[in-house]
Amino acid sequence: MKSVKLNPGTWLAIAVLLIMAGTISAHFFNTSAYKVQVTEISFQTDKGMLNGLLYLPAGAGPADPRPTIITTHGYLNAKEMQDAPAIEMSRRGFVVLALDMYAHGDSYLNSVPLSNPFFAFWPSSIYDAVQYMYNQPYVLKDDNGNGIIGVSGHSMGGFSSTMAVVMDEQAYQKALAEGNAAVRKISAVLTAGSDFRWTSYLGVDAKAYNASLANRTAGAISGQFDEFFFDSSAYGTGRTIVRKNYAKTADGMEFLGNPSDAKDGVFYSTAGGGRRIIYQPKETHPWNHFSIKTTAYQIEFYNVSFQRYLPQTSIKETSQIWRFKEYSEFIALIGFFLLFIPMIQLLMTTPFFSTVKSAPIVEFDGPVKKSGKAVFWAIIAFSALFPAVYFQTLMAKLPGGLGQIKLVSSLIFIAAVVVALFFRFRKKDEKKFGGWILTSFAAFLVFGLTVGAGNLFQLSPFFNEPQTNAVVFWAMLVAVVTFLILCLTYLTINKPAGMDLRQYGLIISPVNILKSFLLAVIAASAGYVFLFIIDLLFKTDFRIWLVAVRAFNSDHFMSALRYMPFFFLYYFSNGVALQVNTNSKYLQGVKGYLVSYLINIGGLILFLIAQYGKLFITGTASFPTVSLNSIVLIGFVVMLFIATVITKKALEKTNNVYTGAFLNTIVFTLMAVSSSTMYINLT
Repeated sequence: MKSVKLNPGTWLAIAVLLIMAGTISAHFFNTSAYKVQVTEISFQTDKGMLNGLLYLPAGAGPADPRPTIITTHGYLNAKEMQDAPAIEMSRRGFVVLALDMYAHGDSYLNSVPLSNPFFAFWPSSIYDAVQYMYNQPYVLKDDNGNGIIGVSGHSMGGFSSTMAVVMDEQAYQKALAEGNAAVRKISAVLTAGSDFRWTSYLGVDAKAYNASLANRTAGAISGQFDEFFFDSSAYGTGRTIVRKNYAKTADGMEFLGNPSDAKDGVFYSTAGGGRRIIYQPKETHPWNHFSIKTTAYQIEFYNVSFQRYLPQTSIKETSQIWRFKEYSEFIALIGFFLLFIPMIQLLMTTPFFSTVKSAPIVEFDGPVKKSGKAVFWAIIAFSALFPAVYFQTLMAKLPGGLGQIKLVSSLIFIAAVVVALFFRFRKKDEKKFGGWILTSFAAFLVFGLTVGAGNLFQLSPFFNEPQTNAVVFWAMLVAVVTFLILCLTYLTINKPAGMDLRQYGLIISPVNILKSFLLAVIAASAGYVFLFIIDLLFKTDFRIWLVAVRAFNSDHFMSALRYMPFFFLYYFSNGVALQVNTNSKYLQGVKGYLVSYLINIGGLILFLIAQYGKLFITGTASFPTVSLNSIVLIGFVVMLFIATVITKKALEKTNNVYTGAFLNTIVFTLMAVSSSTMYINLT
């Protein structure tokens, strides 16, 4: 049978269909079959502005106020990460606010101290939201005016929930001492993926927290394979990625009221009239977000906490629809990325953009001899392994690994200068002289980045996203190392074999480079126009678990513009590397794609397999000190996979590396910036 080849218009129609079908389906599940009204709300506080998604069940209002849950995300995330509890609890009759903490999503602080921004946003985020929600007519209070409000958060959101309870109890005790009417606005708290590691710096350790709980119902979800918390002895060694049993620790037992045989999954009553429970799913830190088990624990906890105030529904804890919303948004996400290449192809049929397509790139024969093949695969292996082996080194700017790179790059620099001078004085080959000078320059760039690492991409009003700063440094160093490899392989292997720069996809006119940029801007804009309309009308976005394309605001956009030039260097050098290494007669069709994936994500996947495979099998990760960056890498791999497809497809359609590099830069920088921690108003 002959394969059916679809034209760009058909592919574009399929992309739009996927976006719309996924969105309509996601909206259906997000609103629990239109029984819950989902709206975006914003409110000013004395510190700034908080934003969130309000889930209001049918019938909830002044005449029928409901128990209310305020739930929030962790570091580097946004309100949409709370889909599971927001959907499941609202369909069971609760009012839910899925909150953006300050400096995340669409919330911001009026002022952030540059000297200590970390402690500026999370300590009061939840409690400030409690103050607002307590005064809303659809939020239930008991006969004494106490708020029937539950607070919950994952990771950093758990810290914020902890602090909210402490602040609420302090306000209650102060009112009592002053002889004023005293109410507790928070009646239940459930933390996930957090303990007292960071709140203790603010004077809130396990003892202080437990004392503040009073008669509230409190729970903790502590994943057995959590990368950060629940093992104080592991903190001291820095080797935190080990299996945990929080219920058996001193903090866990004290939280439960020191029962004789502390067990997870059991409610314990306390002398003050409260109830305590610890849940211990066999999950990692980010797994909590995408777990039927953890969501069932949340449902059980709130049903028990508020059983006096809300009639129990017939919906079982295991009956969960949130994941269908996620799957639907995943379909829309596929449509979003599928839209770009056919959009570019259709634009290239216009007279203005028709010149962007360069002459076909002549395929290079590739290695023929066994020795050449050995060198080729050695280069591929190094290209795949370097970003993974030095991932933590570059993300955390570790001096040991940076010292190794500095030493090797300095030796290559010296050698390249010597060879260049040889060709210069012998006047053997002026082009070789220029090539080796370029190689020495590439080595010097690698050396310079390692030497200046401590001063590069530091948090500032210009580079105002701490995690993006780490990623962009990784990208920059990988880019210049790739540039160095390209120079070396061109001079030593490809040029002697007759390959010229046109086969690198580099030689096009400046006008067409500009047109390539405009193509990428228009294609990316088309995708984001869909997203903004969908966000406005349906309050959904495009995502699956840790990978999200969400609507950005003006602050995100301005921040992204500052990072884009640096990310462009990464995607550009990466595009050239893929073109050179996979556009040959030696690697046709599927082989070329597989090798491209190997170069970009092969080593990173091996890192994750080694990291989590050993953790699940033995109880200790292969790299037990690499916590946050291991989590970041999961989403990283998915995005690099997509970027590789875009690079390859754009090369096939345009015969140049510029269009794909521009498109990847725009889309993935906006994705990174809009989903991360962003400090505006740094002072």
